[in-house]
Amino acid sequence: MMAPPLKKILIIEDDFDIQTVARMALEAVGGFTVETCGSGKEAIEAAPRFGPDVILLDVMMPEMDGPTTLQHLRADAVVGATPVIFCTAKAMPTELEHYKALGSAGVIAKPFDPMTLAQQVRDIWKRHHG
Repeated sequence: MMAPPLKKILIIEDDFDIQTVARMALEAVGGFTVETCGSGKEAIEAAPRFGPDVILLDVMMPEMDGPTTLQHLRADAVVGATPVIFCTAKAMPTELEHYKALGSAGVIAKPFDPMTLAQQVRDIWKRHHG
């Protein structure tokens, strides 16, 4: 089975610089339509409206962290089944297993390479739909 086309990506990231680099990398290199949110709370409202194909979710954010945001997104009828890729500086094997257990489609380690970010997302997308 071929993966459906990947067009729209929602980035949930509290660090504005990382958000900007990720958006530029995914739009310029990947050709994706990208929406960004600076917090989990903002994402819970924006995600159903935007209807992303995949969500890039920062693990460590103030107020509502990535895993808590994921729980809220999973409860939403519109985006509940949307694949989520965690982005984190903590990418040790034990953490990777934990994120997988939470239901993430994959993990991208920070700092990421802007030139390969779009391909990393595509690879996880293909594996998820494999």
